[in-house]
Amino acid sequence: MTRDLTELTHRDADWAGLRVVVAGLGVSGFAAADALLERGAVVEVVDAAAPVDGSAMAERARIVDILGASLRFGPDAVDRMPSAPVDLVVTSPGWRPDQSLLAAAAAAGAPVWGEVELAWRMRAAQGAAPWLTVTGTNGKTTTVQMLASMLQAAGLRACSAGNVGRPILEAVLDPSPYDVIAVELSSFQLHWSHSIQPRASACLNIAPDHVDWHGSYEAYRAAKGRIYAGTEIACVYNVQDPQTEQLVAEAEVQEGCRAIGFTLGVPAPSMVGVVEEVLADRAFVDNRRTSAAELATVDDVRGGALTLAPHVLANALAAAALARAHGVPPVAVREGLRAFTPEPHRIAEVAVVDGVRYVDDSKATNPHAAGASLTAYERIVWIAGGLLKGARVDDLIEHSADRLAGVVLIGRDRALIAEALARHAPTIPVIDIADTDTGAMDRVVAAARTLAAPGDVVLLAPAAASMDMFTDYKARGHAFAAAVRRLVSTPE
Repeated sequence: MTRDLTELTHRDADWAGLRVVVAGLGVSGFAAADALLERGAVVEVVDAAAPVDGSAMAERARIVDILGASLRFGPDAVDRMPSAPVDLVVTSPGWRPDQSLLAAAAAAGAPVWGEVELAWRMRAAQGAAPWLTVTGTNGKTTTVQMLASMLQAAGLRACSAGNVGRPILEAVLDPSPYDVIAVELSSFQLHWSHSIQPRASACLNIAPDHVDWHGSYEAYRAAKGRIYAGTEIACVYNVQDPQTEQLVAEAEVQEGCRAIGFTLGVPAPSMVGVVEEVLADRAFVDNRRTSAAELATVDDVRGGALTLAPHVLANALAAAALARAHGVPPVAVREGLRAFTPEPHRIAEVAVVDGVRYVDDSKATNPHAAGASLTAYERIVWIAGGLLKGARVDDLIEHSADRLAGVVLIGRDRALIAEALARHAPTIPVIDIADTDTGAMDRVVAAARTLAAPGDVVLLAPAAASMDMFTDYKARGHAFAAAVRRLVSTPE
């Protein structure tokens, strides 16, 4: 019989002797194993991959071995539960529910938590930093980083964590406690989370993605909806995406929690939005029916960019709504936006060559994200392709066809995009690049150059994942930027 885990609600609870399997020795798995071992749990770490000498995984394995974990590696290590009794399985977020070990745990009645669930249960018993949580198909990282900047501008010790990069367990257990944490949560992480109660929460948007992992769009949508469960103050939804408001309506929240919309239009009461180039708050003011607070201007969000993509403005509004729910004053929202620097490969201008702008949005790894980028420009030579992960691009192409001056296709699933272009935009010139070698991006950029005229934008927004040709979307973006920079110094 497994141990009752209901009392494990804070870091000082009795974790000693808890028998735990940690599934996966990535960054989040290592953080989980480390935290559990420190509190006296009996930990076994399993991973299908074996550590390679000199790798980060090998160093993580060395550390948890010193701390007292038992280790099993290889395919056999993850195809079944250990023969010894297990009280809990803590899984890395990428492991699918139907993975053999996790399915066996469920069949045996062993609870399965994600690292995020473990982090919530390892908060301080008193005075723990509240969480402001963000999910969505796209825009999560930008939003939580904008939010963290606003919180810091208000004088709070704050950080962004979770799916954004820093493990949430690391932030929760930081020796210098935070006042508040901006938490990015993926659908994978939400699937394995059960008891989180955020101060405020937001779902930015929902479009088909990771359906192969979740098994259906309905299951993916339900996972996203978990962001709102247990919320204390405000559930923030996207007025332009009615699905997000429906998820708020379906959520079990705490008494007094409000639904707060964000919109690119003029806000109604209980919304934040835009009025004549001003970000306006009609949600967290004394008389929201007749008055509004100015939070910032569109120029504060634009920064030095020539073009402000609508989805970036929407991210700023969502972050502002979460910050205001936490009591951040308007001046800190403005200063936080002014101080914010976006990460690379998110609709970033690389160079202007012969009057053509080259823009890197390699982070657009699904059709929804690519569609957001395509709406930012009037005439585009689009670089698209990679791993579509089962997603369809027909709607994307149908809605964007009038903006396309040409298309350059790359990657494994480029034929699927070519077929959709033939159906919905048959007159648009298309160049197919079958190459996958290290010099392929130079040929891609050169092909795009032949299709572009002065005033056009060559946009890398692939609508697909990158792992068929590159290590990740960052490597793809770096290759594009390097190819563009070589173009600057190469005569036509």
